[in-house]
Amino acid sequence: MAPLSGLPTRKAARDLLDATLEQRKPLEDALEHLSKRLDPRDRAAAHRIAAMVLRRLGCIDEVLAPFLRKEPPPPARHALRIGAAELLLLDTPAHAAVATAVALAPKAFAGLVNAVLRKVATEGPAALEGLDAPRLDTPQWLWAAWHAAYGPAVRAIAEAHRGPAPLDLTPAPGATPPEGAEILPTGSWRFAAGTRVTDLPGFAEGRFWVQDAAAALPALLLQARPGERIADLCAAPGGKTAQLAAAGAVVTAVERDAGRVARLSENLARLRLSAEIIRADAAAWSPAAPFDAILLDAPCTATGTIRRHPDVAHAKRPRDVQAAAEAQVRLLKAAAGMLKPGGRIIFATCSLQPEEGEAHLARAASLGLAHDPFTPGELPGLPEAISPAGCLRTRPDFWSARGGMDGFFAARFRRAG
Repeated sequence: MAPLSGLPTRKAARDLLDATLEQRKPLEDALEHLSKRLDPRDRAAAHRIAAMVLRRLGCIDEVLAPFLRKEPPPPARHALRIGAAELLLLDTPAHAAVATAVALAPKAFAGLVNAVLRKVATEGPAALEGLDAPRLDTPQWLWAAWHAAYGPAVRAIAEAHRGPAPLDLTPAPGATPPEGAEILPTGSWRFAAGTRVTDLPGFAEGRFWVQDAAAALPALLLQARPGERIADLCAAPGGKTAQLAAAGAVVTAVERDAGRVARLSENLARLRLSAEIIRADAAAWSPAAPFDAILLDAPCTATGTIRRHPDVAHAKRPRDVQAAAEAQVRLLKAAAGMLKPGGRIIFATCSLQPEEGEAHLARAASLGLAHDPFTPGELPGLPEAISPAGCLRTRPDFWSARGGMDGFFAARFRRAG
């Protein structure tokens, strides 16, 4: 039998799959738990395996299906998925992939896992080649929703989800990009997927922070001016707060989760930027005085971030979209009440679902907020991201040759004065 030196890593990957697919916990939370018992290298390897399974789950299950007479229990199913991913997608030697998967499986299913994966090793590559991978790897309800919203582009969106996302950074004013950075048209710096941000020169000194190129756009479009009083609602982990503070605004960052408040504080301290941090539910909090401008990056289903968070595709359900949209209306209503007459607000979500984006245009009108459309000139280098209605709408397939971007919606409103 092959040495099982990689078994702890595979066990960790199995635990990640159990957390995300059975318990429907966010992959990031499951990874945080892993960090307590794995060194960084093993943790990264476990994440790589689990993320590959989550990205290609439909195809992996399709390849396994002919070799299974009935559905095995989750521990055995996850061992099979990990073994298949290693055989078909991760270039692991067959003997090692099969041996570690057999060791992962419950003893009663070890023989099944061994037999199935030996067949996958010989027959699986041809079977995988013949599959419609983008369609199979996208949950049916998401494919239908994206087809209704974006037409044939649904396939390009699904294609963009099949590989890991690059590392994007937002620079502090005056910072010089580290060697190897691609300077994107919107000002972000991009590095290859897998780059460790902590290894880049300038990280400890606070010269940049991690932020997808699309996630940096809402704060950019707010066009904060020095001395303006601006609220960043639902602020953690703090990338947008940092953008506003770096522009010279007087920022109040509101976040309700204690753990995320701590992370926000740590990030601002590393960046040597200051903001008033308020732990509160933005939907219920009231400021002492109204703000000049507000950035509301509202909690959402996050279907625009599947490139970075492949668990999202399997954790969310259609009912989650409606619940998120209703919560966003409550936040938007609260934000409208915090704004000076004539003040502006950027409402944003990292969702591809129109219910969490374009549908809010009509809802905002009923709250006394007038839509103030963006123009292509406000976003040089990315005119395709400005919709005919004057909203920001990015998709994962934009800049595909460069590695894509997250899916974001944003709209600008002004309070009637």
